[in-house]
Amino acid sequence: MLSVRTQRDQRLGPLVLLLVFGGHVVSGTESSDYSEAEVLPDSFPSAPAEPLPEFLLEPEDAFIVKNRPVQLRCRASPATQIYFKCNGEWVNQNDHVTRESLDQITGLVVREVDISVSRTQVEELFGLEDYWCQCVAWSSAGTTKSNRAYVRIAYLRKNFEQEPLGREVRLEQEVLLQCRPPEGMPAAEVDWLKNEDVIDPSQDSNFLITIDHDLIIKQARLLDTANYTCVARNVVAKRRSSTATLIVYVDGGWTEWAKWSACGTECTHWRSRECQAPPPRNGGKHCSGSMMESKNCTEGLCTRTLAPGMGVAVYAGLVVALVLCVILALCVGVLAYRRRRRHLHGDITDSSSALTTAFHPGNYKPPRQGPLVSSPVSADNPHPLHPSAPPDLTATAGAFRGPLFSLQHGVNDSPHKIPMTTSPLLDPLPSLKIKVYNSSTLSSLELPTDMGPGDGEILSLKSVGTVGRERDFHSHTLSREPGLSTSATLGNLGGRLTIPNTGVSLLVPPGTIPQGKFYEMYLIINKWDKTTLPSEGSQTVLSPVVSCGPSGMLLNRPVVLTLPHCAQLDTPTPDWTLTLKTQTHQGAWEEVLTVGEETLSSPCYLQLEEECCHVLMEQLGTYGLVGQSCPPQPACKRLQLALFAPRAPCLSLDYSLRIYCIHDTPHALKEVMDLERSLGGVLLEDPKPLLFKDSYHNLRLSIHDIPHTHWRSKLLAKYQEIPFYHIWSGSQRPLHCTFSLERGSLAVSQLTCKICVRQVEGEGQIFQLLTDIQETLPPHSPLPSGGSCLPSSQVGPYAFRLPDSIRQKICASLDAPSARGCDWRLLARSLGFDRYLNYFATKPSPTGVLLDLWEACHQGDADLVSLATALEEMGKSEVLVVMTTDGDC
Repeated sequence: MLSVRTQRDQRLGPLVLLLVFGGHVVSGTESSDYSEAEVLPDSFPSAPAEPLPEFLLEPEDAFIVKNRPVQLRCRASPATQIYFKCNGEWVNQNDHVTRESLDQITGLVVREVDISVSRTQVEELFGLEDYWCQCVAWSSAGTTKSNRAYVRIAYLRKNFEQEPLGREVRLEQEVLLQCRPPEGMPAAEVDWLKNEDVIDPSQDSNFLITIDHDLIIKQARLLDTANYTCVARNVVAKRRSSTATLIVYVDGGWTEWAKWSACGTECTHWRSRECQAPPPRNGGKHCSGSMMESKNCTEGLCTRTLAPGMGVAVYAGLVVALVLCVILALCVGVLAYRRRRRHLHGDITDSSSALTTAFHPGNYKPPRQGPLVSSPVSADNPHPLHPSAPPDLTATAGAFRGPLFSLQHGVNDSPHKIPMTTSPLLDPLPSLKIKVYNSSTLSSLELPTDMGPGDGEILSLKSVGTVGRERDFHSHTLSREPGLSTSATLGNLGGRLTIPNTGVSLLVPPGTIPQGKFYEMYLIINKWDKTTLPSEGSQTVLSPVVSCGPSGMLLNRPVVLTLPHCAQLDTPTPDWTLTLKTQTHQGAWEEVLTVGEETLSSPCYLQLEEECCHVLMEQLGTYGLVGQSCPPQPACKRLQLALFAPRAPCLSLDYSLRIYCIHDTPHALKEVMDLERSLGGVLLEDPKPLLFKDSYHNLRLSIHDIPHTHWRSKLLAKYQEIPFYHIWSGSQRPLHCTFSLERGSLAVSQLTCKICVRQVEGEGQIFQLLTDIQETLPPHSPLPSGGSCLPSSQVGPYAFRLPDSIRQKICASLDAPSARGCDWRLLARSLGFDRYLNYFATKPSPTGVLLDLWEACHQGDADLVSLATALEEMGKSEVLVVMTTDGDC
């Protein structure tokens, strides 16, 4: 290093220049007049060497919250320069903010430098390494580098990986409430709340929070009965888990027996005790055993004497009781004899054949008029039963009385029949246990006692036993509306019921029905004019009302009911409050769950898709989906506008155009198509979509550009309107308007016009009509978007796309919790089924329920590619090998 030092020699006077170069001193003077005797000394004392820079402040790790940049700072002394280097590249000098000061103690120069790092800079970094920066400081002695400071984008996911579950525990029992906070950067800190108060284990030693964020209550106390919430927080946000209710109950205990009472006139004494040690609390069990006991207090030596006249009264009472018993026995015998003769002489036909073929004409006899059977011809049913036409049992259920359940028997079986009942056909079946005996097998099937109305005639039980190498089926069914219902006999292997071209289906997974049981399960779309709608107030009906049954049957695992809906869901913000409702046996509607407000007590799980929803449930019955606007945005329903005209050729001067306003669901369009087919109408073009907003504005329809030289409109007003409430409530189906036209002569065949349909201050559609009313066109019958060519029922393995061997291996691989989270929870997220994971967590096999839901969501296109892709992303290669080998991915 070359340095120049100047000093004035006080003895010599002239200025001396000392050149120090590489440790050697070269001197010179400004005058050449100096003598050689006056030369400089060989060396001079040197100044102390400057040390390497030392960092007084190094940059620290930082997190970018939202879009706010972070500041990195370092300070070093002595330092002539300080610069930042980020990810191996020098930061531009203009991006540095430098401050310089002097250390008052050492007298060395102290430099401090700041830089700003933005979110964009961090996001633009490619590679696996995090964004990092470090300081480099210079002094005359060399350079020094600081530690690296990492800059990361902070976040906190919304969903907890595991939420605490409510429990009921005994007093002094140890309790574990688990919590796995959402993934976050930096990792979330966890607090536990007890009734909204923060739990501090240092203040209450009965609480312990583990390193895994679980809460342990060492010994449950009554005061620990409370609502517990897990709260996760970091620099970005704070998240709350669902609240877990902990109930600490106390089973009751006896006190000691009280002293024996005095010996009474009956030669006995007694004592009592109370269930107060402790008393039962918070639903605890009451004490078992008797509260009082008595015993003879004279050891059998006590004699009792009757008062005068008491003996006669006692004997008289015994005689009267004996006479009453004899009379009662005679009455029972007479009733039994009459009942047996009625059974021997009454011609009782098998109920299944009676209901399906209106009784066999060969052995049908008119039933005797009596208290048990009424005539099949009444005021409500003026048409007698005829062998060639099955009776309309829906219209005559109130008048017709017949056998509700009877058994068919083989040649070797005893001809016992179940007695007829006076209850109507639609009443629930009584609790009967039917046993079928033969030479090889014994089977019994028990009917549930809580079946709802309508189940009795639809439920069909099949015994496991066989008679003559054929399975003996005991069934009776009602004829149901064509095209709106389907049924199938299902057992332990499960199956699928589908009502074609309606979007309605019921998936019954394998193992749902107990082994050895068979049920005739049904699926019915209730007609709007024959059912009470589930909407109330500002709610609107969004799906068809569907009944599945038989209700009350025992299910080992959830079934999946698929319903189409007409809610518009593609808006950025949620504008619907969606509620699933079920109908009670009394006809009233009750809420089952509201989407987004599920709790552990919710009996169902609803998977919502753009045009349909899938309901996992364990109780069959009648269900419907309703919704209402969620402020501040009004919700929208998807409607269809369908234009119909009379079938050509038209032989009259009058001509009408009918426009239907219906829900955008396959079932609604099918209903209108069937109605118009019966009226002789044809669909002129594909239905047009319309978004109908919850704005209280009516739907306005008008016709324009009619060729007045040949046609005249009979409509006196300029337009027609359908009231808003009629459309929004869905209580009137189907809604339509008719435009009546008249042509000038029969020779006129061409019709051109425009029909405008729009919601006032809302969206609209225009039909451009150009048709020849005399030309016979093929019927226009589009397949609804939710329709399919699937058969109405599929039984056993054929109903499922996923083979049972693959299903079992997937469940075995994913059911057990994984420390890395690579278990059924990750599968749920990959498939989009993670809105409320606690529902699946309560099931014996969460993976199995997820696969059932996947089957229901992909019944039309259930190739295994989507499932295989999800498993591949999870790194489950061993399962993929099985799927490739056993399936057809």
